[in-house]
Amino acid sequence: MSGARRATTHRPSLHWFLTEPVRGAMTFGALPFAAPLLSRAPRGDGHGVLLLPGLLADDMSNEALRWYLSRLGYTTRGWGLGRNIGPTDAVLDGLPVLLRDLAAATGGPVSLIGWSLGGIYARELARDHPDLVRQVITMGSPFALVDPRQSRAEYAFRRGARRHAHADRVPKRDQLGRPIPVPSTALYSRSDGIVDWRACVQEPAADRENVEVTCGHLGFGVDPATLWVIADRLAQPAGSWRPFRATGWSRAFYPAAAA
Repeated sequence: MSGARRATTHRPSLHWFLTEPVRGAMTFGALPFAAPLLSRAPRGDGHGVLLLPGLLADDMSNEALRWYLSRLGYTTRGWGLGRNIGPTDAVLDGLPVLLRDLAAATGGPVSLIGWSLGGIYARELARDHPDLVRQVITMGSPFALVDPRQSRAEYAFRRGARRHAHADRVPKRDQLGRPIPVPSTALYSRSDGIVDWRACVQEPAADRENVEVTCGHLGFGVDPATLWVIADRLAQPAGSWRPFRATGWSRAFYPAAAA
């Protein structure tokens, strides 16, 4: 991503922001109709998958995604740390323990999936413990944020700041956007009304990619196109990661592929 592009600040669309709840509900409502297609996704190999929720959310937000991945054969875990109010000491202390425990229980590195702020946690876990992480998948995660105005959740995040860990324990903003040492897939949507999509993408490379979908921010965890990408990414054999490629009929659901 060019420096000029990163330097430009874009506030998420007010239209997309105001319609987030309705669009999220519609995406959830479409999930049963997509079930026959989603059932054709490649099966899993049983490796561990840790799902991390977004700001002000808890494990319930990832319940549909977790159920789907379990049905595909993965060993899934939620974070079990309650509502995500930001990087508290409990979160910073608890996440490495969760990662180590799941890796030990499944006998190998774990895939991390994080929604919004959860994706930032996932990336930093991978940065600190690359030997325990197989890959990272983020959904609308503003790890490349360069200005607070790029997120409409900034106010809510700052409101909880008094309960956050000391600043010395929390990574600085310029660190968050740096590449991580494991394969990574960043899912983003141009119709995201909470976070500017430009803050959710990374510089593509041999082991990192961006995949565009069309849901709102509140729909990532139940969006059929997003679930298909996640299933495709997780099914890759360990050590043989390749970028996602939409083919045939599926190209219609991925704007970048159809362009």
